[in-house]
Amino acid sequence: MSDRMVPLPFDRMMEWVLKEKSVSGSIFGVHFPYMHRGGKIDFNGEKLETPFGPAAGPHTQLAQNIVAAYSAGARFFELKTVQIIDGENLHVAKPCIDARDECYNVEWSTELYVSQALEEYIKAWFMLKIISAEFSMGDPDGFVFNMSVGYDLDGIKSAMIDSFIEGLKDASGTKIWAECAGWAEKNISRFKHVDLRYIDGISSCISSSITLSTLHGCPSDEIERIAAYLLLEKHLNTFIKCNPTLLGYSFVRETMDRLGYAYIKFGPRHFEDDLQYPDAVAMLNRLSAVASKEKLLLGVKLTNTLPVDNPGDFIHGDEMYMSGRSLFPLTADLAYRLSEDMGDRIRISWSGGADAANICDLFNAGIWPVTLATTLLKPGGYSRLTQIAEKNAGLCL
Repeated sequence: MSDRMVPLPFDRMMEWVLKEKSVSGSIFGVHFPYMHRGGKIDFNGEKLETPFGPAAGPHTQLAQNIVAAYSAGARFFELKTVQIIDGENLHVAKPCIDARDECYNVEWSTELYVSQALEEYIKAWFMLKIISAEFSMGDPDGFVFNMSVGYDLDGIKSAMIDSFIEGLKDASGTKIWAECAGWAEKNISRFKHVDLRYIDGISSCISSSITLSTLHGCPSDEIERIAAYLLLEKHLNTFIKCNPTLLGYSFVRETMDRLGYAYIKFGPRHFEDDLQYPDAVAMLNRLSAVASKEKLLLGVKLTNTLPVDNPGDFIHGDEMYMSGRSLFPLTADLAYRLSEDMGDRIRISWSGGADAANICDLFNAGIWPVTLATTLLKPGGYSRLTQIAEKNAGLCL
């Protein structure tokens, strides 16, 4: 069996969904699809029925995973990061994720070719527009796609990544958009709540926001140049993914030891090489002024993973990246510090150990959208999103 992902054609996925829903009532294995009956919140001009969804990771690479997450209750989708190294040129040692307790990984950007990733996200968008209306799952405009790019300015300005960005800003000129629309129009008689007028009215703007992911050690001036480019040249609402190394080695080491994670080993190297907290605050203040002038949103995504030593018992390599529940206290402290220093000049989006037990508290603290990965890798999988949507999101909204 190959360890490479193979995208499915749009028509095959739609046939799969229609047949599965009619036979068993499920969608891609989600046995009790979430039907949103609550309100919506404003996300910079777009609407969100629930303020959470899958993080850029294993659950946002293929269209069927995005559809499954939506069916389980997610409404915010941080699409898997793309970069100029893609497809067969990107080597990812397998297994690349260890989620036995807290989570570790050695994966980074999408394993697809960038052109394939663009097609997956357009297919997923079109499928959600159809099933949300046809199956009365919620407002067809009640979900948001957030693209993610890395890792340096030259790569992001390349023709490959620029085509990806522009294709998600307006997909109407792409071949895959025409393919999706053509299939829907040809099969319109099979739908009860979707007609030709509805299909023609589906927005081709897949995403108007972007998350910037940079490698550990990326200079602060490079991060600022990329963010300014995304705001000024691409005119996108921009989130900057920040590293927990901003907290400093001593604080992180003491926190991990105090909370019972002394067995997680790491040295000071990344803390010394990464962006420093005072520089980050100064940079964010400058960029917030740029965003305000452009009438755009500037935010931070808290947090990226933490590089730690790899004991070699499951994942290959000398280093791996920590996430999940052990990342939660670090993310919380960084969120507090940035809130104190930045106030409401930036929005904080969360990714770091969120689950059904804490997501409502995060939202009520003004921290959202919240994205998840580790909890979805635990037993229950996507059904954990339904638990969050039904038990917590309603309380928040």
